[in-house]
Amino acid sequence: MNLKNASILVIDDDQDVLTAVRLLLKTEAASVVTEKNPENLRWLLSKQSFDLIMLDMNFNSSINTGNEGLFWLRKIKELGSDAAVIMITAYGDIDLAVRSLKEGAADFMVKPWHNERLITAIKETLKQKGNAQLKDTGNASDSIIGSELLGKSEPMQDIFYKISKIAPTDANILILGENGTGKDLIARAIHQQSLRADKGYIKVDVGALTESLFESELFGHKKGAFTDAREDRPGRFESANGGTLFLDEIGNISLYQQAKLLSVLQNRQVTRLGSNQSTPVNIRLICATNLPLSELANENKFRKDLIYRINTVEITVPPLRKRQDDIILLAKHFVELYAAKYLKPALVLNESAMEKLKQYHYPGNVRELQYTIERAVIMCDGESLEAADLLFSPMESGVASSDETGVLNLGTIEKNAILRVIEKHNGNITKAAKELGLTRTALYRRLSKYDI
Repeated sequence: MNLKNASILVIDDDQDVLTAVRLLLKTEAASVVTEKNPENLRWLLSKQSFDLIMLDMNFNSSINTGNEGLFWLRKIKELGSDAAVIMITAYGDIDLAVRSLKEGAADFMVKPWHNERLITAIKETLKQKGNAQLKDTGNASDSIIGSELLGKSEPMQDIFYKISKIAPTDANILILGENGTGKDLIARAIHQQSLRADKGYIKVDVGALTESLFESELFGHKKGAFTDAREDRPGRFESANGGTLFLDEIGNISLYQQAKLLSVLQNRQVTRLGSNQSTPVNIRLICATNLPLSELANENKFRKDLIYRINTVEITVPPLRKRQDDIILLAKHFVELYAAKYLKPALVLNESAMEKLKQYHYPGNVRELQYTIERAVIMCDGESLEAADLLFSPMESGVASSDETGVLNLGTIEKNAILRVIEKHNGNITKAAKELGLTRTALYRRLSKYDI
């Protein structure tokens, strides 16, 4: 992507910094928006799509821990923005730099900076962002979009072909697949190949929303609608107006929430909490779940009329163990990605490492492979990754059981692994979920599933 065509947002509570960056970039970029208050992020991202965001790490001069910036970095991701983020701070702490990169930042700048260095960093970040985006929608043999949606296997070729056919339509899509298979990447690929690509792409993990937050987050609220409603807020439906709304973990919402969602989808109107006025919305809906369609069909858990509404077209994403041809392709990609991210020399996978990768069963799918490679790259001191460098999640070493046919019982492996990791972290769910390569919500579901 060219800087001349880029839209840039700069968020810093230092007005001098905002003025300096605006003056520096006003002749370099297509547009530069500056903002002192990060609380306005949601509003800004709902009004405009940005290619790059420069985000300060400290918004409280009495603290200066960088946690404020990390919080807002996560919020940018939660709001569905695909903008590349460069963190800026007055403190060149390498641990903080690595942490911000692991949280999804593209780069890290220490102020005061040299103007030439800043412009170079911005250009390089935009170039990398452009390289990660769709290059040739007619060629599915390499990749479609993003950093992980790669595949040369037959199942992925089928998915790429299906995406090319359905993306230009406005059909509602249901994406099925296990955790870690890349359902969110497929949803984003569909959006970026659609006629709505220049409009908003809003992602919501509806399975993580409580009953009380569900309506406010999706449909918005008026000031005073409830105790913490201090201002009017548009919901995700309104924010996605004209674009695409991606509802992840749709299979985990309650029957009450389903009824509310169905009403909006049927009427194509939303009413904010505390308001009597309806607002028309024009969105393309994509939903995803890790539940099989047969389980969704249980009317005690999911309304059939809602299934018909969200499932005009269905895409089933195969687990990585059924994509053997893609394992090394993905592994090499992640090696290259993380070697660059952590400033390592060019690394290669040797034969022993590739053989170990091909033999593993990947209960955590592509996400587990990604985290495995990232750990290996961080710890590697040489120029090649060997089998010994690849330490899979505790799923690998779980005590396996077999049924009468001798088939490996992955459920037992998973349960034992979860128990060990939770014990290791003294019951800290956040740390346990991170080591297992799961979200907190996904880990809680497994705790319930195995009655832990």
